[in-house]
Amino acid sequence: METWSTYHHQKDLAARLLVKVKNLAAAIASKLGRRPVIMEVCGTHTVALARTGLRSLLAGCIDLRSGPGCPVCVTAPEEIDYMLCLARQPGVIIATFGDMVRVPGSSGSLEKARIEGCQLQVCYSPREAVTLARSNPDREIVFLGIGFETTAPAVGLAVKEAAALRLKNFSIYSAHKLVPPALATLAADPELKLDGLLLPGHVSAILGRQSFAFLAKEYKLTATIAGFDALDILGAMLELLVQIQRGEAQVSNAYPRVVSETGNLKAQEILREVFSLAPANWRGLGLIPLSGLKLNTAYQAFDATRRWPLELKPVPSPAGCLCGSVLKGLCLPTQCTLFGRRCTPLRPVGPCMVSSEGSCAAYYRYSREAV
Repeated sequence: METWSTYHHQKDLAARLLVKVKNLAAAIASKLGRRPVIMEVCGTHTVALARTGLRSLLAGCIDLRSGPGCPVCVTAPEEIDYMLCLARQPGVIIATFGDMVRVPGSSGSLEKARIEGCQLQVCYSPREAVTLARSNPDREIVFLGIGFETTAPAVGLAVKEAAALRLKNFSIYSAHKLVPPALATLAADPELKLDGLLLPGHVSAILGRQSFAFLAKEYKLTATIAGFDALDILGAMLELLVQIQRGEAQVSNAYPRVVSETGNLKAQEILREVFSLAPANWRGLGLIPLSGLKLNTAYQAFDATRRWPLELKPVPSPAGCLCGSVLKGLCLPTQCTLFGRRCTPLRPVGPCMVSSEGSCAAYYRYSREAV
């Protein structure tokens, strides 16, 4: 149990780390002639930076940008429309994580489809969708596979279980996306001028530090894996700034209690067994080769797109919505003219205002003074 003295010790440590981070960032800014630009890739980091007040505290010395670390947010508009088409197929029950329910597509949302009479079941794990299929043999259960390397292994296990049970009424729509190819796209973009990346702890726990080593080797970009509380983030930020000041391009691990060099080998094995690499369309980043997952040949019977080969037509972003630019780190949520006015968590225009990990939702909840 955390004691009162422990709390004060952590608070004091965080205060001292904050001073060091600010001083080092100021020194780097003096050298560069501008504030260092650091992108937090993970949506959980975006929320943590806002919730703890660190974003506001660091605003004067570091240019913090949010990246494509919210899996719901980077889901392409045409993928959302496909999900809506699936939900409206006769005899189909859509099983999904809760964050997807209110994401708007060009013809509404899954929440609206449910109001119209479509069947929708919110699941907390993919295995619940398998259980749902066993309990409803006369209905088609389609699980929406959303997420990065953290959730894809659990979806892979659900597919393996469905195969072992020989379920004929279970399938998945894989909109899974892989983080390293997206980071390569960002690192190669001269428009961003990034000085460093704060890498996601959850994805790194699966992939390991070595999966991100290419950022330093190929793009000369400094990056540090971080945990999620204030001390974790400040410690990682300090390590990142030290490397930037020295001009060293390294990928370091400031979250060693969770992240290893090689990652979770069992989870990686499941991904290789069940899925293969495929191109994926990212909101804001466009089509990125080998950045998505499709079911391997042995499991293609569980691919929803084979059962319902519906055409995915390009869908423009809602008028005025800057979600794509926010996800690419080109602007802040508060720079969108819709933010806090036409676009709020109750009336979202884009997915970044819907998801619990969305940048716009985090800014709206914790930085209302900017509205």
